[in-house]
Amino acid sequence: MRIVDLRNRPWRFDERIRYLAKRGEILTEEYEGSVKEIIRNVMERGDEALIEYTEKFDNLSLTPDTLEIPYEELENAYEEIEEDVKEALEIAEERIRIFHEKQLESSFFKEEEGIILGQKVLPLERVGLYVPGGKAAYPSTVLMNAVPAVVAGVEEIVMVSPKPNRYTLAAAYIAGVSRVFQVGGAQAVAALAYGTDTIPKVDKIVGPGNIYVALAKKLLFGVVDIDMIAGPSEVLVIADGSVDPDWAAADLLSQAEHDELAASILLTPSEDTAHEVERSVKRLLEDLERKEIAQRSIERFGTIFIVEDLYHACEVANFIAPEHLEILTEEPMALLPYIKHAGAVFMGKYTTEPLGDYVLGPNHTLPTGGTARFFSPLGVYDFLKRSSVLYVSREGFERVADLAEAIAKAEGLEAHALAVRIRRQG
Repeated sequence: MRIVDLRNRPWRFDERIRYLAKRGEILTEEYEGSVKEIIRNVMERGDEALIEYTEKFDNLSLTPDTLEIPYEELENAYEEIEEDVKEALEIAEERIRIFHEKQLESSFFKEEEGIILGQKVLPLERVGLYVPGGKAAYPSTVLMNAVPAVVAGVEEIVMVSPKPNRYTLAAAYIAGVSRVFQVGGAQAVAALAYGTDTIPKVDKIVGPGNIYVALAKKLLFGVVDIDMIAGPSEVLVIADGSVDPDWAAADLLSQAEHDELAASILLTPSEDTAHEVERSVKRLLEDLERKEIAQRSIERFGTIFIVEDLYHACEVANFIAPEHLEILTEEPMALLPYIKHAGAVFMGKYTTEPLGDYVLGPNHTLPTGGTARFFSPLGVYDFLKRSSVLYVSREGFERVADLAEAIAKAEGLEAHALAVRIRRQG
């Protein structure tokens, strides 16, 4: 990992920080042209283009009849997986559901003299769920994305995933997914957005994916709603030296093994801790099954920043606005008031980020690439829409008509004023 000293200098202009902060923009420029071409082909040629791309990118030959995985296969996968995995997925589903039930919203109405105003809250009718495949299988992603939709009351959840394995299919069964299609990449996102003869058009697409998936969601926003523009995964660890350096190193590697574009960052005021964690990362890396992926991630984006103190660490963390923020210090709660921008904050040495990925309950679909400044974790609220409800009686009309007419005239919209004025004659 690269070690950079940010003490006693204008650190916001540090080249390494700027590189990490803009890594998503760099990737966008590199891949956007290819994604646009894929979207255009799927929009124009539907299933035919989808099948061609699936064979090209996933080495899987499909027909319109085999794009969808029969629901019976989801149930069979559930019955066949190991009992300990089944129990873990079921408990995780329960914990995720209980947490997200707290996010439910209610319709409301308020009445004043002659006026009734309110908000009607309804679930989306059909949503698309993208679940990554290829480099790894992610049954946890199925749970984290499908369960909030089920809690919200979504009628149909359509999942796409390239070559889903039995754990992914079992999780889909447990979570309540309606249909599963064995396609992935930007082509699957385009199919969900526009609809094909086989895959239904959805109202919203949620779920993480690689750079192609993220760019497809970004480019198709407006054709369909999306949860967020999620880029490669990232973790930022604040450590004061009170935690075993192997623990901090393992947490950094837990993100690096996701893919080559993941970023693992450590902030510490201790030079000794910086070098100890660096050595631990090198040593632990050697034993990883996904060593090549993690090593490329660490070489390109892995960074240890030496800061002046823990409050400086919080300042730098807020500037980066990471997806996952771990506070591995003696008194982690003391720093929480200083944290403004993070997708999720993991407090204390035992709160390792993978616990949040799998079983704690809060959602692990989080904003990346600095977007934690304005995006939130996926939740039930992402699957709800709101309609304003307005009723005005004659009495209520008389109370507000002059006000509306005055504003309409000020804006120069005569027909607006007329629509109010003409009712005075009724």
